[in-house]
Formats: sequence, structure tokens, C-alpha cells
Amino acid sequence: MQQDISKSIEACASHYGDDADAMRSYLLEGEKQAFELKNRGPIRFDENGHLAQDILDAYSEYGFYIFENVLQPDELKDIEQELESMRATFPLEPNGQLDRDGQPALGADCLAPNLIWSKPLGDPLGGSDVANGRHQIKMFEPAADHSKPEWAPFVLLGSLQFSETCLRVYGHPQLLRVAEAVNGEDFAPFNESLFIKDPGIGAAVSWHQDGDTHWDSADFDEGIHGFNFMAQVYGSSAVNGVWVKPGSHKVGKIDIKELVEKAGSERLEGLVPIVCQAGDVVICNRQLLHGSFANSGFETRVTVNFGFHRRSSVLGVNGAGIHSEAQVYDESVIEQRSRVIAYAIDARKQRFPEELSYEYRPLSTLDKDFTWNEQAKQSLKDYNLQDLSI
Repeated sequence: MQQDISKSIEACASHYGDDADAMRSYLLEGEKQAFELKNRGPIRFDENGHLAQDILDAYSEYGFYIFENVLQPDELKDIEQELESMRATFPLEPNGQLDRDGQPALGADCLAPNLIWSKPLGDPLGGSDVANGRHQIKMFEPAADHSKPEWAPFVLLGSLQFSETCLRVYGHPQLLRVAEAVNGEDFAPFNESLFIKDPGIGAAVSWHQDGDTHWDSADFDEGIHGFNFMAQVYGSSAVNGVWVKPGSHKVGKIDIKELVEKAGSERLEGLVPIVCQAGDVVICNRQLLHGSFANSGFETRVTVNFGFHRRSSVLGVNGAGIHSEAQVYDESVIEQRSRVIAYAIDARKQRFPEELSYEYRPLSTLDKDFTWNEQAKQSLKDYNLQDLSI
């Protein structure tokens, strides 16, 4: 595997022309620094059932933590097989209605956005007004091989309505216990997606911070915009993975243009890649400065992405309108959106009955049936129109 990564680093650097040596050094040094951080290991709980304090401390210090070996081989195989089948139903082009077999494409009958596309090795968000302009600069866009398609999907929004295996990851009991430890037992859902970074195609994601509504809040702190879990199906590297600036989740809104000007390039100082193996799951603070380069290497990255908020961060708040239409999030809105958690817990229980399921307390006292079945699946159509976007 290491030999392949070395080849990918060389391939990536070769796209940067006169800056090839600088890019190669940046990738290698970033990878070295990433492994020097004390923020990776299995999910551990203490004798009282609480998430280990050293994990919480490291997450607070760096803004991210890599949980190793969370998804086991049988679950990864499930995801890979479903992903292959699901991708066969993708439309052939942006806004396309038919798949390669001439059948109605995935998401063709949805009102909510689902597939986001990019030119191969492009940066479709950088320097645009998308997401309230959070992607302040455009990343370098390497020249893709002429054999590559004109367009390639790189994000699938509302992924849980299309993928039962992603839904089961969402209901993972240990990950939900982590969410409770960080955001409280009344934590609320955020948004779910599938990131696809195919070799020689995968798009760049310009440096940015997530979060929009609470930067100027009197109650601002390091966790007010929530976090994302990033479950790795194949692993991630310095070439195809997300890069982050450790500790940047605590400093407020960052002027990224100024950082780029200071660095003299998009190779910002102090960033490290999130290097993972298949089955690892990263918890990443949404306020952390992060992004990724175009995947000009040889390894695929597929990330099952999903996030959670503190209830106090969303209750009574007027949404940012980035992932869904802006609205005030009252208890009924949050409850309706949270049903996905309950369905995920039951879907996982059906596949892994030997596990001790998580109990999501905000819904546990309701007289409602959250059995995962075909009717429940149909009810999730366009559920991401209710994403709690802050």
C-alpha cells in the first residue's frame, strides 16, 4: 500500500509544474506531522461508560480525532457492494434523468438536491457564492486525462434515503455514544452525505470552515456549530484525503484569503492530512479550517459523512439555508428530522442483532413506531429538505 501512496504523491506533485518539488515536500511533511499528533486510537469508554477523557481532551485540542477500526470487514463489504450497485443508477450527467441502462436515475424524482457534480479534478465550490461564500478561494485544478468523462459526481446529499448501509453506519451504537459525550444526550441531527473522490477525477474542496449562524454569538465556543463523522470505506491519504489546521476550531472566523496571500500559495502553513485506514471514522469539528486537493493520485476515497449538533445550537434558531431552506427550528422540526436516527438504530439492529443498540432518549418516550421497513424507507424521500443547517 505504501508503494502505491508514494506513486500517488509523485503523480500529484507532477501536476504542479514548477511547484512540483514544493508540493511533494508539502504532502510528505504534512503526512509526517499528522502521525506525530496524539489523536488516534480505538473508541474507548471508562468504567462509568463515559467516553475516555484523553479522547475528549485530544479532540478539544486538535479539533479532530481518528477512531480506528470502527467498521469491521463485513460491514465494509456491505458498503462496497451497495455502492457499486448504487453508482450504476447514477444519471449520466448533471440533472440527468436516466441512468446508463436508460432507467430512471437515482434521485431523478426528488425535490431535494442530491448529486453534486464537478469537472474532473476541478474545484466547483472555490471562489463561488455557494454556501454563503464560505469557500473563499479557488484551489488549483490539475489537468485531467482526456480519457476521463466530462463530468463526475463527487457528493451525494441526503444519502440515507438511497443507502441502507450508510443508514446502518449512522446508527452505530459506539458512534452515537460519542455524539452524546460531545453534544449531550439530547443531541440533534445535522446533514448526511457521501463523498466520492475517484482517482484522476475527484474534485478539490476549497479551504473553508463549516458553520454560518453562530460566529458572532455571545455564547460562541469551540463546539457551537457541531461536528461531522467521516467514515472511511477505503482509507484516506495526503493525496486524496481531507487536510485540517489543528486547533483552528477555537479561533473564530478565519480570513482564508489572507492566509493564502501570506503562504504565497494554497499550501497553507500548519495543515495536516487526515490519514486513515479502511474502517476508521474521524470526528471533525465543523469550525476547523479544512479542505482537500483534487485527487490526482491512484487511490479512491469514499467517505460516509454525517454530523450532529447540540440541541441548544439549533432549537429556536433560524437556519442558515445552506443545506436546506432557512426556517426556525422548533421542537417539532427537530423531532421530525431526528426520526432518521431511530430508523438507523433499528436498521442496524436488524443487520447486527448481536450488538447492544443505542437508545436515543429524545425519541424513546414517544408512542411511535420506528421499525425500519419498506414504509419507513419511502418516508425518507427528500428528508434532507429538513436538514438542520447552522
